[in-house]
Amino acid sequence: MTAYIQDTQRWLERAVIGLNLCPFAKAVHVKKQIHYAVSLAPSGEALRAELAQALGDLVALDAQIRDTTLLIVPALLSDFLDFNDFLAEAEDVLAELDLEGVIQIASFHPDYQFAGTRPDDITNCTNRSPYPTLHLIREASIDKAVAAFPEPEAIFEINMQTLEKLGQDGWAALGVGPTAVPTPSKS
Repeated sequence: MTAYIQDTQRWLERAVIGLNLCPFAKAVHVKKQIHYAVSLAPSGEALRAELAQALGDLVALDAQIRDTTLLIVPALLSDFLDFNDFLAEAEDVLAELDLEGVIQIASFHPDYQFAGTRPDDITNCTNRSPYPTLHLIREASIDKAVAAFPEPEAIFEINMQTLEKLGQDGWAALGVGPTAVPTPSKS
């Protein structure tokens, strides 16, 4: 499990923070307020249960201790379409726990593809991580970070420009892919 966390931390440090893809990530990383959890759930049902636990654990702690959680899912949902389908389930879990408006779930996947893009479009890399990952974010933290950022709506465009300048070779040179080989499970 340690390799999954190390790979995810390397991706966070080199790509997300290093390329400034998320200007809010550095502060919580430096303050060690990011919790890394690895799910080796064998099924979607088991993953739902682990997601519910991770959400409960996050809201049970003060944001100064745990501001956000990255739930890394290396052995399940390797197919991007299956992952995308699971996001609806994740939103259902938020609703069941009455956490809508409290926690937001962002998604990252090794094969992330925005609608209307080709699979090899470099701009997809803004949401590409070493393993399927659910980012559990406190809405209050998002609100606070956005209020402190001059033009939050510009982040997406800046990210696209950054990645287009970097190109596929530059992305590959970051070395932010997986080093551990997950044991595949059925989605």
